[in-house]
Amino acid sequence: MIRDAVTFEVFRNAVTGLADEMAITIVRTAHSELVASSMDFSAALCDAHGRVIAQANTLPVHLGSVPDAMEAILDEFGTAIRPGDIYLLNDPSRGGMHLPDIFAVSPVFAGEDLLGFAVTVVNHTDVGGWAAGSMAVQSTSIFAEGVQIPPSRLIDAGVLNETFLQLILRNVREPELLRGDLESQLAACHTGAEGMRALAARHGVERLASLNDELLDYSETLLRTALAEAVHGTYEFTDHIDDDGLGFGPIPIRVRVTLSDSGIELDFTGSAPQVDSALNATSSFTRSAAYAAVQGILASDIPANSGFYRPFSFVIPEASILNGRRPSARGARGLVGFRIIDAVLGALAPVFPDRVPAAGEGGPNGIAIGIVAADGSSTVLWDPLAGAWGARPDRDGIDGISSLGANLTNTPVEELERSGHLRIDGYGYLPDSGGAGRWRGGMATFRDMTLLAPEATVQIRSDRRKFLPYGLEGGGPGAPSLNVLDPGGPEERLLESKPHFTMTAGTRHRHVTAGGGGHGSPLERDPERVREDVLDGKVTRTGAERDYGVVITEDGVIDANATATLRGQVSTAARG
Repeated sequence: MIRDAVTFEVFRNAVTGLADEMAITIVRTAHSELVASSMDFSAALCDAHGRVIAQANTLPVHLGSVPDAMEAILDEFGTAIRPGDIYLLNDPSRGGMHLPDIFAVSPVFAGEDLLGFAVTVVNHTDVGGWAAGSMAVQSTSIFAEGVQIPPSRLIDAGVLNETFLQLILRNVREPELLRGDLESQLAACHTGAEGMRALAARHGVERLASLNDELLDYSETLLRTALAEAVHGTYEFTDHIDDDGLGFGPIPIRVRVTLSDSGIELDFTGSAPQVDSALNATSSFTRSAAYAAVQGILASDIPANSGFYRPFSFVIPEASILNGRRPSARGARGLVGFRIIDAVLGALAPVFPDRVPAAGEGGPNGIAIGIVAADGSSTVLWDPLAGAWGARPDRDGIDGISSLGANLTNTPVEELERSGHLRIDGYGYLPDSGGAGRWRGGMATFRDMTLLAPEATVQIRSDRRKFLPYGLEGGGPGAPSLNVLDPGGPEERLLESKPHFTMTAGTRHRHVTAGGGGHGSPLERDPERVREDVLDGKVTRTGAERDYGVVITEDGVIDANATATLRGQVSTAARG
């Protein structure tokens, strides 16, 4: 029960703003493009019990895993937590998600009172292992993926454990880059701690704890109210990952969503067992993806915190791709999270038909390029290319945007080229790639590059080539993703969706994300919208006729008679 609505509202905005301030600190101080430009990181504030009270506007699939990380820290250190401590972890079996995501946790004290914790999660450019970037799909054991950090003290009562830090840095390809991004995490934790102490000074320690409780109850109440408005029942959906990168597939992701008076249950029984490659997720990551999907459907104004999580219950099979068992590899688990979101959205589309979009591109595709210089030093360049959202029930999909679960940005061309190791030759959208429908899916994004360095290894995590982004209510699927070496040349070669390969100087590569699915029948799309798409280069004249039954003349005018005839023929053929 909220006792003072004005004080509560001021507090709610203050603590959320503080989490965002932590995120801004990371953007301003991070060293790598992956963090500072692509924004592959997260920040959150927890109370003294480790419950999430606020999270920054960063990666949803990170933030739902914070409670597990906090549980691991509290189990390890318990009453030994002291002012000035900083804890690290990345071990998926001890509260982490995959090895590149390093959690930094700072306890916050006011005198002798533990107020809570400031938490940051950063996807570091490289944490070692056999492949540059530490996320190769082809990894078959976590021991091949890099340095594993169980819950550990990096800083003990204000004193840095330099030996521990040097041990980590010795095992990565770009140690100074990791150090810089880690220091950025610590700066953000300091920002969060100072802000939390200011809140305690303003409200008092006891009142701050009470406000935290009220905020969690508030989120729970809002979510339960939103769920109560939905038609209760059980809803199922199955989506697929094309393959595991080692030749096995397809890989089903199945979910059975039950809405009832007690809340929402997600049962993933029937999903694939854990695979030999690095696609395996943790149960915490699976829950995070489900939280992100439901919050995306319902409303952005429900604070995503531990109160939001309360109405959820889960059935996640052991030793499945959604809950891998050690020592399974986890580096490429992001792909599974994005497919979980697609499956949950697919299941809930009949429940919230006016809110759920068609499937997007399947999550940002990860491209890591590793270069070793003559002196033995390494450079790792990341290009997490985001594509498109599927069409929404009342408007077209969005082009050039990250997945609901990721909230990433594409790396600027200038930053990729700054290293001098590669050149970006093309970057844009592909026509006819968005799924056809009354509302068109977002367009596929492509990036063309030429390698300038003598040699480089490349790992790519992509999907949605065989199992295309689905449309809804009669909408068509999005176009498939592609990886092509030396496109348009005599040596052109189509690569798998999850390859690891070597390029030499002058070799060209084209990467294409999948397009978003369409919503509603393409024959119901306003011909004028089709014409505008043709004029904008989003749809070709051929695509307009083939996909929408709209005939556009060479001078950009709708041929109304030909369009009526063609749409009538298509409609008759569809009825059989």
